[in-house]
Amino acid sequence: MGIHTYFRSLNDLERIIRTPGKFKFEEHCVSAHSWKVVQYAKTLADIEEQQGVSIDWKKLYEITSSHDYGEIFIGDIKTPVKHYSLELRSMLQQVEEGMVSHFINENIPEQFQDIFRRQLREGKDNSVEGLILEVADKMDQVYEAFAELQRGNTEKEFIVMYRYALIKIKNIDLHCVRYFLNHILPDIIEEGNRSPFDIRKITEEALQQ
Repeated sequence: MGIHTYFRSLNDLERIIRTPGKFKFEEHCVSAHSWKVVQYAKTLADIEEQQGVSIDWKKLYEITSSHDYGEIFIGDIKTPVKHYSLELRSMLQQVEEGMVSHFINENIPEQFQDIFRRQLREGKDNSVEGLILEVADKMDQVYEAFAELQRGNTEKEFIVMYRYALIKIKNIDLHCVRYFLNHILPDIIEEGNRSPFDIRKITEEALQQ
């Protein structure tokens, strides 16, 4: 069926709900998450450029817009489960990458296969673009969890998600991370003062990890 099959498959990302099995005031699908990650990433990259860092914008847009395409095959696995151990995370990644590769081999015309392999690869690596993707991905977890906590959602999953994402972000050495911690996170905490939860305490505890 060619590239048409790929285009049709994108609808599936609208039906994969993030943080499955937990009560949420707001449902978020994978396609909406991917769009938000692109928005975060381009602003984070602008901050890096202002500090003299060279950005490969083509690579950045490719890896951020497609970073969760593989969830079409395996769904969204809860963060605490996915990162329970390095071995489990590695196994899940191998399954996901294998299924994406099989999909490309079976459905994408040969002249485009190398392009699709590049675009649909796991983009999180030690390059500045890969690190920005990691930060942007975790920022969306922060905002999704924060929205639930602010509304009084008592599911402990969202406190775990919020803490885990902040810990991951703060340990990435980028200018945009320092900007997030110094200028954006304080606004989140301030807004969180109206939350039933002590967002400030949860945040401070996470940043001490």
